[in-house]
Amino acid sequence: MAPTDQTRTGSQAVERAIHLLNCFEGDDPELSVSELAELAGVPVSTAHRLARALVRGRLLEQDPLTDRYRVGHGLATLARPALTRLGLDSAAPHLYALAAGIKITTSLSVLDDDAALTVFQARPPVRFCAHQVPRQRRHLRQSAPGQALLAWSGAGDGLRTDLDVVRRKGFASEEFEFAELDDDDPIRSVAVPVFDRDRKVWGALGVQARCARLDDTLVRDILPAMRQVAARIGTVVRQSGCPAT
Repeated sequence: MAPTDQTRTGSQAVERAIHLLNCFEGDDPELSVSELAELAGVPVSTAHRLARALVRGRLLEQDPLTDRYRVGHGLATLARPALTRLGLDSAAPHLYALAAGIKITTSLSVLDDDAALTVFQARPPVRFCAHQVPRQRRHLRQSAPGQALLAWSGAGDGLRTDLDVVRRKGFASEEFEFAELDDDDPIRSVAVPVFDRDRKVWGALGVQARCARLDDTLVRDILPAMRQVAARIGTVVRQSGCPAT
C-alpha cells in the first residue's frame, strides 16, 4: 500500500471512530454493537472493531453483563479541561442549587451553527423525570433556549416581530410534543439569556417539564431565581464558550 493510501485509510479510521463516539450524544445512552453500526452507518464488524479500540483507549467502556457500550471515564477526563476553560465547572454549583430549589432539571445551552447545543444539565435530587431532559441539539427557532440566544444576540434581527416579544417578556417559552409521552400533556420549555461580563449573550439557561406542572403560575415563581442564577453564571463563564454573536 502506498504512503498516501495508508494515510487515507488511517484518516478514514479516525473519522469513523469520531462518528462512532458521536452516536453517544445525548442522555448517557448505552448502545449495542448492532445499534452502533446502524447509527454510524457502518458494518457490524467495523463498529465492533472501532468500539473495541475505543474501549482500549478508555473513551468507551463495555458493560460486562449486557455487552452494551457507553461513554468511558477517559472521555470525561479529556473533557475536564474544556469544562474548566468554558467556566462550566464554576457554573455547575449554581445550576445544581437552582435545580434543587425549583425541583426541575436546569440546563445551559450555547449557540452552535443554527442550533442551541446543550452543554450542561443539573438534575434535582427529587421530582426528576425524563421529560425534564432537553434534547442535545435543537434548531434555534424551534427551542426556547434558541429563541433566547437569538433575541439578545442580534443574530435574529431579521425576525424582530417574534423576538421583540421575547425581549419584552425577558424570557423565551415554547411547547412541544414529547414522543415518549402516552397522554396529551405536552412539554413546556422556558429559557432566559446568560450574559457574560461584557454584557454579550453567552448562552441560555433553561428548564422544561410537562405543561401541567410548568404552568404560568410556576413560571412566574421560578423566573426570578432563573434570572439570578443566570447573572451569577455570567460572571464565571469564559468568552470562548461559543458566545452567540
